[in-house]
Amino acid sequence: MAARTLAEFDFEAGEVLLVDKPLTWSSFDVVRKVKNTLRPRKIGHAGTLDPLATGLLILCTGKLTKQIDQIQAQEKEYTGTFRLGQTTPSFDLETPVDYEAPYQHLTEADLLAAAQQFVGTIQQTPPLFSAVKVNGERAYEVARRGGEAEIKSKEITIKAFELTRIELPEVDFRVVCTKGTYIRSLARDFGVALGCGAHLTKLVRTRIGEYRLEDAFTIEAIQALRPPQPEGSTPRPERPRKPRPERRAGIEFYENNAGSTSEQQKENHLSS
Repeated sequence: MAARTLAEFDFEAGEVLLVDKPLTWSSFDVVRKVKNTLRPRKIGHAGTLDPLATGLLILCTGKLTKQIDQIQAQEKEYTGTFRLGQTTPSFDLETPVDYEAPYQHLTEADLLAAAQQFVGTIQQTPPLFSAVKVNGERAYEVARRGGEAEIKSKEITIKAFELTRIELPEVDFRVVCTKGTYIRSLARDFGVALGCGAHLTKLVRTRIGEYRLEDAFTIEAIQALRPPQPEGSTPRPERPRKPRPERRAGIEFYENNAGSTSEQQKENHLSS
């Protein structure tokens, strides 16, 4: 993809804008920030990223909002980290650990064999902490009330599932998959296959179709395009990001430098 500067974009006519979503921001936070900065009349995103994930978020403006469904349907690539020997209700760092089991006996061969089970077309059940609708209500709303809901499995395809670093209890991975795949569910299922449980501690979306994270713009670069205020005018107040309904366990993970995360790694997560 040819590199372009933001100044060359015509957001009103229509553009596909690649954004590097920061940690803890919801996808809607990003859409609102870009809309407030660039003022396009029409804008939407092509595929949600969880607040505790970072990486490629694609926004479409103007006439190109018609391409959102087409972009969403393309294959996705993710990298990240699973933590073996612990599970959480949300399958990631949004909720605290609720179960622990030994993992020290596992070998590299065990992990590679388990990963291979998920390559191909499989049935996957989305997490209860997800936007899947159950009886007209988002599943995560039920989960945050402490309720239970039956979520149906669906067919997905995992085209590649590579383990790129094994330093137990952490395992880094690269996954290429179809639309609708939940990497948090893959973490849960991988842990079940190993018999020790697992949850997702880091997730980065690196590609959607031919769109790549290395071509994405940061929020800071987009904010730099904000038109200057006319002299003597009163700046328009910007609405703050909507507060979360509850403090996420994952934020404490980064703030407290939990596990083997170094201070530099934590800083990189929080500024990405």
